Parts: sequence; structure tokens; C-alpha cells
Amino acid sequence: MNNTLKVSDAELYYEVRGSGPLVVLVGAPMDAEAFAPLAELLAADHTVLTTDPRGVKRSTLEAGGTSRPEQRADDLARLIRHVDAGPAVVLGSSGGAVSALALAQDHPELVRTVIAHEPPLDRLLPDADELLAKSEKLMADYLAGDVTGAWKQFFAVANIQLPDEVVEMMFGADRDPEQLATERFWFGHEMRESISWLPDFDRLRAADVVVGIGAESTGQLCDRTSTALAAGLGVEPTRFPGDHTGFVERPEAFAKTLRDLLEAVRRSR
Repeated sequence: MNNTLKVSDAELYYEVRGSGPLVVLVGAPMDAEAFAPLAELLAADHTVLTTDPRGVKRSTLEAGGTSRPEQRADDLARLIRHVDAGPAVVLGSSGGAVSALALAQDHPELVRTVIAHEPPLDRLLPDADELLAKSEKLMADYLAGDVTGAWKQFFAVANIQLPDEVVEMMFGADRDPEQLATERFWFGHEMRESISWLPDFDRLRAADVVVGIGAESTGQLCDRTSTALAAGLGVEPTRFPGDHTGFVERPEAFAKTLRDLLEAVRRSR
């Protein structure tokens, strides 16, 4: 089922599949489409909710609207209440993991477990000021028109090794206007808000939070930030197949790890 939900300053596009306990899959800037293969696998025995985050693709945002983690968390809370199938297990990846953590802080009654997969929480790191300054520069460069230059800086900050010619091939040619709009929204309205967000460890320790890290992400920035989050929560990270986007490249293996995790959580209750 595809539908929309109007909130105060946005209209949220969402999809619902399957039946059973509610699982929410969310990204930022990744939209519902990126999670579709994983959602289809989980829908065999779960109700699966996916959504485009505010301002991205099919979710509209009023002029002057913003996309802070607390706003995205409120959007998720409204969607969970709207589909009336909660409380939910929420898997958030990247900026969506930040949204999911904010949801656990602000709306704990709606969440069974939050799985924060590679949240880019730069402020948890000792070199946070340097990282955030580099990100400010690349965001400004992107918005000024230096698209490939900004992406090269982005991958350097993220410690993801891509040759310059690959970056130029990926981001320098003619591209889908919808993809470009999502990308510009990320650099202009989502990235700063996600990477500068600071979790409230006291509130999160009262929730059931699992920290996920890609098995192939070792040494990358989001490996470092996720490890710092796990240390702050006093939990051991869970390794998922693939890297930062393992649920896209390896949905079957990712789904198996997720199912095993959900079963372990269920047995522990």
C-alpha cells in the first residue's frame, strides 16, 4: 500500500507491506525505494513500513521547511501511530539511524528496538571540530556548484576510497533530475543536521538500542562514529553484511542477520 500523510509542514509518502509485528526501515537521504528489496523479504512475516524522509522524492516540504533529526523522528512517530501497528522495531541507516535514535529519545513508547546502522554522529569523535569544518566546506562547495569536487571531499572525510575518475563518472555526467534534487536537499538541509546531532545517552540507555556496523566498513568514518555510539551506550556493535549500504547490495544476507537479531531480542524479553 502506497499513501501519504499530511503533517504540519510536510506531506509524507509511505509504503506498507505484509502483516505481523511492525518493522520500520528508514534512511536519510535514502528513500523508500532503497529499502524495497529488504522490505519485500521481511514482509513475509512482518508489517513493514518504509517512507521517503521529509523533502525527499515523494515527500514534500513547505518552503522554508527544515529536516532536523527531531522533526524526522516526529514524522516517524506520526506514521507509526497512523498505521496503528506499533510499537515498532526501527532500523535506521546513515542519517535515518540518527532519525531512529531521536525517535527512541522522544517517543520511547512507540519503539520496541532501534537498530542504528552506521549513524554519522561526528560530534562523538575526538576530531569532531575538524570533521565538521571539512563538512561545512564541502557542503558550501556543492551548493556553489562544484558537485564532483564536493563529492571527492565527502568520500575523503568518510574515509571511503574511490578514485577521482570513478567519482567524476558517478557524479559528473548527465543525471536524473529527481536524484539531483534529493542530493541537493541532503547537502543543503539534511547533512549538517544529522552529523552535528548529539545523542542523549541517559535517555537512550533506557531504550533498547542496537548499534549496527557493516562488516566491510572497517576504518570508515561511520565505523568510528558507530563504535563511539556503542561505547557510550555500553553495548557491543552488531556486524551486518556489506558496508554502509549493505541492505541495498546484499538484501538477502542483511535480512538474515536482521531476522537473527530480532529473534535474539524476542527471546531476551
